[in-house]
This record gives sequence, structure tokens and C-alpha cells, in this order.
Amino acid sequence: MIDIKLLRENPERLKKAISLKKFDCDLDAILDFDAKRRSIVSAAEEARAAQNAANLEMSKLPKGSDEFKAKIAELKEVSAKVKSLEKEADEADKKWNSMLLTIPNMPDPSVPVGKNEADNVTVSTWGDVNSIKNAKPHWDLPFFEKMLDFQRGVKVTGAGFPFYVGDMARLVRALLAFFLDEAKKNGYEEMMCPIMVNAASATATGQLPDKEGQMYHDAQDDFYMIPTAEVPLTNFFRNETFDEKDLPIYRCGYTPCFRREAGSWGKDVRGLNRLHQFDKVELVKWVHPDTSMDELEKLRLDAERILQKLELPYRVLMICTGDIGFPHAKQFDLEVWAAGQQKWLEVSSCSCFTDFQARRAGIRFRPANGGKSQFVHTLNGSGLAIPRVLAAILENNITDDGKIRVPQVLRKWIDEEFIG
Repeated sequence: MIDIKLLRENPERLKKAISLKKFDCDLDAILDFDAKRRSIVSAAEEARAAQNAANLEMSKLPKGSDEFKAKIAELKEVSAKVKSLEKEADEADKKWNSMLLTIPNMPDPSVPVGKNEADNVTVSTWGDVNSIKNAKPHWDLPFFEKMLDFQRGVKVTGAGFPFYVGDMARLVRALLAFFLDEAKKNGYEEMMCPIMVNAASATATGQLPDKEGQMYHDAQDDFYMIPTAEVPLTNFFRNETFDEKDLPIYRCGYTPCFRREAGSWGKDVRGLNRLHQFDKVELVKWVHPDTSMDELEKLRLDAERILQKLELPYRVLMICTGDIGFPHAKQFDLEVWAAGQQKWLEVSSCSCFTDFQARRAGIRFRPANGGKSQFVHTLNGSGLAIPRVLAAILENNITDDGKIRVPQVLRKWIDEEFIG
């Protein structure tokens, strides 16, 4: 949620900033309704004050007197008016809060201006994409259908819910353990999270009311399957206040993730490229506003080091204003090179939300100098998502005899040099 003071006092700045994003938002209509809402609320408050004054006057009158009876009749009319105005004010507040949720976060001034993903800027690359031999798409590997069983996944659930079998299951487990161990080395405390959240949690992190079509929803209990551990992790501290000395706070969590991917089919759908259920380790930070952009750089490097240790070539993109997400202020995507497909695959998105999520979630800190409490800044990043990392490992490490070389850092969990 944006700062209401900014909306009211500098709407032109806000209009200019969010006009660079891909989301529609009628700020003029929101401001017009704000003025109307405040008028309604003021009228309700005045009516309540008049009611209180009339009550006080009546208490001073002799009971049963003509004046007392007249005041009772007057109070009935005032009470009905108060009830009507307070109902109108309550409805206006609800509509106002709903309208505020439609305003996206402002992009940071350092974010490149652009219209879509074609305008994202490559800020760095790592590794030699031309040195990889024997590469082929992972779905063309001889063991693919045996160890990554999509057909039985369709039978049991539906498209996008594969079974990982044998060496593939072991490789996924090794990757998750590796990701979590690396996060611990970088100061993130591990958590196990719920994989279903309520609407308030999804609203706090910005999935609602923006991505309803992308989430699986249990209508009976009004729970949502999480698209990322960002949602439960961030909401862990909802409506809480830290001391400034407690910042920054780093947490990480492994969860299955669920995404309907509505409207995405026809794009990167073969094999592991796009699934409805996948495993991911998420990194989340709550930090002081003065340090959030520095913390974003650190977060990005935490994710990059994992790819380096896996010996996977990658590039880092700074996402432009026209491609950045609804709650995001600044975002870097890490894309790994899948040599068999000859394409870059996104495996991590590292983002700073400034105080946007914290305002929705009510997460504050008390300054050390004793001043007024302030909203923290929140950040998160994938560290990492499994399917496309696994696809790149399979495609980039094919030996002459068709086996897969296990990256050295994973042999702590898989005591073999080759699998497949």
C-alpha cells in the first residue's frame, strides 16, 4: 500500500511514477472518492457529537417533564440519523480501502524505463555458455520419461504436476538441502511454513487483488495455496513492531509452490520449464528503510553464489518499469543458461518492495531515538527455484556416454559422480 499522505499531497508525482508500470489505476477517481468519504465521515462524527450533547441536556431535565419527553423524541430522530450516517461512513471506508489496494507500488528511480521484457537491462553475466558440450533439451534425454514422469502426473492430478523418480528425486532433495545450507551460511534463519494462507496474508504481500487468477483457491475455507514462501514468511510478523536494533532480520523457507499459470500455456511449456507445482527455497528480509537497496544487492549476490557453486552460467537482468511487478519497487531476475534449449530460464527474482508490503501488513519498527514508529522495508528472492535449475543441470552436464555429471557441491548428498 502506498503512503496516503503522498497520495493526497503529491498525486502528480505518484501518477507519473505508476504510469510507467503496466497496471491501470485511476488516481483521480480515488482522490475524488477520498474527498467524498471524508465528508461522509465528518457528517457522521458531527451527528454523533450532536447526539452526545442532546443526551447530556436530557440528563439535566426533570424526568417526566414536557421538556424531557420532547428531548426523547428529538433523540430518536438524532439516533436514526447517526445510525444511517455511520453505516454510510463504514461502507465508504470499505470502498476506500479497496480502492487503495488497486494502487501499485512506485518503481525506484534507479529502475530502467521500458514498456515490456524486451526493455529489461542485462547488468552482469557469469560463466561461459559456449564451452558446454553434448547439450540437448532435457526432455530428449533417454531416461527423461522414466525419471520425470509427466504422464502419470496427469493421471493422478493433471498437467504440470510431474513425479520425480529415482535419481531425479534424489537430485531435487540434494538441491533443496544445498540451497538451505547456503542460506544458513549467509545468515538466514530457516523456517517451515504453512503452504495455505488466508486472504489477509495474500493481500498483505500483494498477491490480492492482483493475482487471483494465478492462485489455487479453496472456496470452502477461503484459503489460498501459496505461489511462493514469500507469502507466509512475510506475514509471520504481520501487525508486529520491532525495535530498531533487531533489524535486519533474515529468514528462509522451503515450500512446495502452486501456480495456475493462467494464460501462460503456449510459452516455455515443455518439460520442467513451467509447472503448476514446484519446489523452491525463498529468502526474505525485513530491513531499515535506509539500507533496503544495499540489502537488495546482498540478496542478489546470495542467489548468484548458489549458481556459481553449481557451475551454471547465468545472467542478471534489472527489470524495467513496464515489466516490474505490482508491489515491486526494484527487481532483479537471475536467468540460467540451458544449453540444450539454447535459451535463458528465470530461476530467481530478487526484489525490494520498500514499505509497500509493510504498510499492508502493519510491520513497523521503533527507532532507537524514541521517535514515532516507522514501517520496515521488505525484500525477497528465490534461493532458488528447483525445476529450471534442474533443467539446466541436466542439459549442461551431459557426458559423452549420455550420463549426467553431478555438480561437485551436491556430492555431499549424492555420493556419485554421474547419474542417469
